[in-house]
Amino acid sequence: MFKHLVDTLIQYGPVGLFLIGILDSMGIPLPAAMDALLLTYSMHHPEYAYFAAAVAVVGSLGGNIILFRAARLGGRRFVKQDAPEAEQHKFRRWFAKYGLLTIFVPAVVPFVPLPLKVFVISAGAMGTPMSRFLGTILAARVLRYFGEAYLGIQLGENAQGFLRSNVWSIVGVTLFLALFVLGLLRWYDRRRSVV
Repeated sequence: MFKHLVDTLIQYGPVGLFLIGILDSMGIPLPAAMDALLLTYSMHHPEYAYFAAAVAVVGSLGGNIILFRAARLGGRRFVKQDAPEAEQHKFRRWFAKYGLLTIFVPAVVPFVPLPLKVFVISAGAMGTPMSRFLGTILAARVLRYFGEAYLGIQLGENAQGFLRSNVWSIVGVTLFLALFVLGLLRWYDRRRSVV
């Protein structure tokens, strides 16, 4: 049924991208549908590729907001109530400082095995400020979807092959950047606590 739905949405171009973005980001699994559609659309309609990427970003933001708000409203159900209070506070502090990196990496990397929805739910349940959450998702999705539109325009039919053959390089660079930012944050925290 989902395959039929995705195939139908693909026929609608940017409108389909918007709807797939919402559905996928809300938690309805549509593995790699957005990426494949955006690459294909960019190959065949390069003049509208960046418009399609912008529509995909807006759809993804909408779906992530829905999932985030649902987790925020039902957050108490997701947080273990039987865990010691000190442990709960420790996890909350860690997520407040570094949890957005766990959202950024799977949101920017176009490969299926990274579980973005789990971290979006955690962000909502842990009370992450909406503005920080949206900024993280927006930055990641702009990089991802505009990058895919660029690849679709530049490489045409070879774009998907390029992504497949460079999976580990892309994941490695993304993880390196995330660890670099994490190191900078820790350095800044230590420096601030000394002053």
